[in-house]
Amino acid sequence: MKLFLSVFVSVVLGTTFAFIFWVVVSHEYQWEAIAPYWKNFVSGWGMTLAISAGALVLSIVAGVVLTMGQLSPHRIPRWLSRAFVELIRGTPLLTQILIGYYLIADSIGWDSRFGVGLVILSCFSGAYLTEIFRGGVESIPRSQWISARAIGFTEAQTYRFVIIPQAIRRVLPASAGQFANLIKDSSLLFVISVHEFTMQAREANANTYATFEAYLPLVLGYFLLTFPISLWSRHLEKRFAYEH
Repeated sequence: MKLFLSVFVSVVLGTTFAFIFWVVVSHEYQWEAIAPYWKNFVSGWGMTLAISAGALVLSIVAGVVLTMGQLSPHRIPRWLSRAFVELIRGTPLLTQILIGYYLIADSIGWDSRFGVGLVILSCFSGAYLTEIFRGGVESIPRSQWISARAIGFTEAQTYRFVIIPQAIRRVLPASAGQFANLIKDSSLLFVISVHEFTMQAREANANTYATFEAYLPLVLGYFLLTFPISLWSRHLEKRFAYEH
């Protein structure tokens, strides 16, 4: 049965990939139409890389802080953290970008499109990371906490030496997926005129009407940004693989 399923999955996936590859390769492209815009693509890719890298770091910080708030024994930080997470997760990112820049940032005189976009992406991704981190910590069996106390660990030592190393292993796959989504979500910053990768493709398409030639580079560009995250995640999974 296992052999049959393996062969079936291999045939289906292999056929699908072969068909997609044939369709993409057999199309007659007019790359000369967007050749003058390659510098724009490169600068847009660099902008996406900068925004994604900054938002990734800040979202981890936000996720850790909000996770600490949700796990706090005190009601106020726990309720505030929960309210923030539910508000962010319950509303579309596009509306958050529009409200964040044209309403909130404008009211305080902050006109940096890059900075506002960076903060909004960080908050959005941080809210999702919070639930991932919280789930990872709470998935650790209670016996681990009791054992740590039995050998004299403080609460901080328990988190550092017992809980966090095990939780990291459990949250890595979901976190890597969220980081990849963060990179792709940065494409929505075109609504506040951040000249990132997707916006450059949109402008090239609007000026040349070469739709496929304008958007296909996005496939390679975003893959170059997301694939290293997958490799990094797998490396960390092996590094934090502990026997239970």
